[in-house]
Amino acid sequence: MSARSALHGVVRLAGPRLPVVSFLARLPAALCPTGTLLMVTAFGGVARGGIVAGVLWAGQAVGGPVLGRSADRLGHRPVILAASVANALMTTALVLATLARWPLAVQAGCALLAGLTVPQIGPLSRTRWIDLASRHRDGRELVGSALSFDAVVDEASFVVGPALVGILAWAVHPAAGLVCAAVLMAVFGTVFALHPSAPGAAPRAVRTGRLLSRPLLVLLAVAALQGMVFGATNTGVQDLARGDAGVGGLVWSAMGATSAAAGVLLAAFSERFDLTVRLRVALAAQALLALTLLLVEGAVGATLAVAAIGLAVAPALIALFGLVERIAPVDRMGEAMTFLGSGMIAGQGLAVVAAGRLAGGHGYSAAFSMTCAAGGLAVLLALMLVRRPRYPAGHQSAPQPVVTASSV
Repeated sequence: MSARSALHGVVRLAGPRLPVVSFLARLPAALCPTGTLLMVTAFGGVARGGIVAGVLWAGQAVGGPVLGRSADRLGHRPVILAASVANALMTTALVLATLARWPLAVQAGCALLAGLTVPQIGPLSRTRWIDLASRHRDGRELVGSALSFDAVVDEASFVVGPALVGILAWAVHPAAGLVCAAVLMAVFGTVFALHPSAPGAAPRAVRTGRLLSRPLLVLLAVAALQGMVFGATNTGVQDLARGDAGVGGLVWSAMGATSAAAGVLLAAFSERFDLTVRLRVALAAQALLALTLLLVEGAVGATLAVAAIGLAVAPALIALFGLVERIAPVDRMGEAMTFLGSGMIAGQGLAVVAAGRLAGGHGYSAAFSMTCAAGGLAVLLALMLVRRPRYPAGHQSAPQPVVTASSV
C-alpha cells in the first residue's frame, strides 16, 4: 500500500474534518510551554520563567492519566469539553497573573491548574483513531496507518507552535502566544469533544483490566527518555539562539518538519516490519544522529542537526504508541496513551531543568550532551527489553465480566 492510499484510507474513517480539528485543538499544547517561559521571563526574569513553566509541565504530567481514565469511563465528550473550557480559563488566568505581576505563588498556582486541565488531545486522538480503525474490516493494517497519520498531525503542530510563539512574541506581545492558545482551546477543544467520532463511556458490564504491567512500564521509561531528548535538545537550541525566541523556535521546528515527513513515508511500510524492530532501529538512528549536535557551532548547523534527528522521531513515536495499543486493555486505552504521554512530558520537564543548569554553566554543548546520553539510554533499554514475545502482534487485552475490583 502506497503512503497516499494508506492516508486516504485513514481519512475515510472519520472524514477530513477530524484531522483539521485535531490539529487546531492540540496546537495549544505546543504553544503553552514555550509561551509560558517567554511571557513570564519577559515580566519576571528567567528564573521565575523556568519555575512557572516547570510547574505547568508537572501539572500536565500528573493530570494526563487522570483525564485519560475519566475519558475511558465517562466518554470523550464530557471530559474533553470540561477540560477544554477549564484549560482556556486557567491559561487566561495565568496571563492576567503575569501581566499584573502577582506573586510567584499565584502565577505557579495558575500554571499548575492550566497543566492539570490540558485535555490531552494528542493521546486521546490516537485512541479515537484506534477505535475507528478497529471497526473496519482491515482494522489491523489501518491501525498502523492511523497512528502514522496522527503522528504527522502531532509533529505538524510542533512545527507551527514554537515558530508561532516566537513570531507573536516578537511582533505582538510576549503574552500573545498564550492568549492564542486559550482561544484555540476554547473553540477547537470544544469542537473536538463534540465531534461524532468521540467514543462513548465504557460499558458498566465490563471490568477494568489491569493497566500497569512490566511491558508498559518499559515503554514508559523509553517515553521518559524520549522526552529528555526533546527537552535537552530544545534547551540547547534556545541557549544557542541567545534568547532570540524567533530564531530558537524556527530551529526547533525543523525537527517537527522532518519528523512529519518521515511519518507520512512510514504509512506505506506500517506492516512490513514488527513494531519492536522499528522502535529499536528508530531509537538507534536517533542516538547516532544526535551525535551531530556535538559538532554544532551556529544556528545553521543546529538546524541541520535537529532536522536530521527528526527523521527518526516519528518512526520511534509511532512504534512506541503502537506497542501500547498491543498491550493495553481495550477499555483503558485512553488512560494508557495519556500515561505514556505524561511520562514523555515528565522527562521533558526534568531535562529542561537539568539541561538549563548545564547550559548556564558550560554552554549549549553541555545540554546537547544530555541529549546524546538520554538517546543512548533509550536504545539500550529498547535493545534489552523491547522484544516481540513481550509485545505479541494481534494481541490486545479485552474487557472481561466483573469478578474483582480493578487494579492500577
